[in-house]
Amino acid sequence: MVDRDSKADGKFFYSVKTTGVYCRPSCGARLARPENVQYHLSCEDAEKAGFRACKRCKPDRIGLAAENSLKIAKVCRLIERSEQVLTLKHLAKQAEMSPFHFHRTFKSITGLTPTAYAKAHRNQRVRASLERSTTVTDAIYDAGFNSSGRFYETTNRVLGMTPTKFREGGSDTDIFFAIGKASLGSILVAQSNKGVCSILMGEDPEALRRPTQPIFQRRNRRSSTVQAKTD
Repeated sequence: MVDRDSKADGKFFYSVKTTGVYCRPSCGARLARPENVQYHLSCEDAEKAGFRACKRCKPDRIGLAAENSLKIAKVCRLIERSEQVLTLKHLAKQAEMSPFHFHRTFKSITGLTPTAYAKAHRNQRVRASLERSTTVTDAIYDAGFNSSGRFYETTNRVLGMTPTKFREGGSDTDIFFAIGKASLGSILVAQSNKGVCSILMGEDPEALRRPTQPIFQRRNRRSSTVQAKTD
């Protein structure tokens, strides 16, 4: 309390008898005399004791970090559901932030810019549609493409191989991959001689490299791995 350490916020609350309010440990209000202070484990406990929430630190509201995380999660779902490219201004408005603040907050939470997140999701949808669809033609429409030409242009770029090769699990294709640590966990980047063919993320790096991953099921056995670190 004396240091107004925000790390203690949410772990306990304190109330002041002379003012009748309760606060977060980080509240910037003038410190009360120790004999006038009581401690509570939750907002409910403080309110049951007859205290009201401080209007300055608003202890009855969730923390800023948690609030931002909820807003960004909401925008991520919006991006994932959208069939169109959404502008930064539109996404920022949904998060109730300025475009600059939204862009910075989004990247700090997800590790990606909004544009990169949207692109990664679209690429993942392409891969998923190829894995579950009976034919490449079915995958074209399943992934939301209106023409086969645009689909093939996109898949060759994001798969690092033709859609047919990808559906065959990288058959007779040299695939090199690196595994490293990222802010969201472990990350694996796989690449053929035509480009990046897969980006996988997870908590267990060993699970990412297993042959059960669709992209590695029938790869050329001359493939090699390189351990890498990512920011």
